[in-house]
Amino acid sequence: MSMQSSKAAILATALIFGAGVALAQNKYDPGASDGEIIIGQTNPYSGPLSSYSTQGKVQAAYYAMINEQGGVNGRKIKLITLDDGYSPPRTVEQHRKMVEEDNVLAIVGTMGTPTNSAIIKYMNAKQVPQIFIATGASKWGANPTEFPWTMGWYPTYRNEGVIYGKYILGNIKDAKIGILNQNDDYGKDFVNGLKSGLGADAAKLIVKEVTYEVSDPTVDSQIVTLKDSGANVFFSATTNKVAAQAIRKAYDIDWHPTQFLVNNAASIATVLTPAGLDKSVGIISTAYIKDPSDPQFANDKGIAWYREFMAKYYPQGDVNDPQNEIGISIAQTWVQVLKQAGNDLTRDNIRKQAANIHDLELPLLLPGILLNTSPDNYYPVHTMQLKQFDGTRWVLIGKPISG
Repeated sequence: MSMQSSKAAILATALIFGAGVALAQNKYDPGASDGEIIIGQTNPYSGPLSSYSTQGKVQAAYYAMINEQGGVNGRKIKLITLDDGYSPPRTVEQHRKMVEEDNVLAIVGTMGTPTNSAIIKYMNAKQVPQIFIATGASKWGANPTEFPWTMGWYPTYRNEGVIYGKYILGNIKDAKIGILNQNDDYGKDFVNGLKSGLGADAAKLIVKEVTYEVSDPTVDSQIVTLKDSGANVFFSATTNKVAAQAIRKAYDIDWHPTQFLVNNAASIATVLTPAGLDKSVGIISTAYIKDPSDPQFANDKGIAWYREFMAKYYPQGDVNDPQNEIGISIAQTWVQVLKQAGNDLTRDNIRKQAANIHDLELPLLLPGILLNTSPDNYYPVHTMQLKQFDGTRWVLIGKPISG
């Protein structure tokens, strides 16, 4: 072989070897390719909880911005976001379609506790990541061994309930607690946490528990029942529409207990304003994201970025609705996972990277609240801060704490 032929052979071998390395580096499962990453989710775009579907809309807008900037590692994100009306049977149907027909790489940000409960076994059997789901039920991180493909994002509802219970024990003398909760896993998780925080005193301090169904037109009778029980503390483990009804009805019947309202229903824009800001004074809740209407964040870089983003990419969205901030933060967490995954876009690696987040700081989370996960810690957000409504804004109380 001539010198020239030998060089050509060596070059050809090098090119083949180099191509082989490149191929080895790029690993794909369904939904991933050199140019695109397909993910799916459902939201209640119709039905009584439709106000929460803004999360899906703002995430679509966020991914549009990311794609405009070139995507993640050169790949554009395609989000398939479908309506399930917060109906578990529809959730199952829509996820089967996304997994078996649309071939999504992962499910990211599906809304709701009963809805995600309906698909958890299916998603784990199919070994498709069901991650950063929009629900704070404690079960999403309770057993990573049994359900390694499923991870929540929110601080857990149980953890939040514990925080309220501890606060009541330490700060309210002669408390008599009345509870209103949604009659499903969502509401029960908060109540179980509250009871855990109250400890051995729970049975003595809780004087009445009443529930409601998502389809109930009002909760007026439940609020009257709680007032008649003699409760001087009202724990409202509700969602937006019912939370507003409960605040308004309590005020209208001249019942003025110390009110605790869960974070998921503590929006000034979608709950307190419809209920009446004057009727909402004194309510205590928790926070882990910044309030755009709070003067202390007037010059905050994260809030400034958020306002610019909303104006450009989702102008029809309400800047003061915390569901939009949560939606963006979930999307940002997903983008972080993609960055960590690099060119290994297999479902198994996505699962591993979701469980390998270290001190992730997001622009819309309160200072001191960082995201951390590990193979045995499936709770990305662990910490919250108490806050109280003064008639105009939420005022933070103390420092970030964990339940």
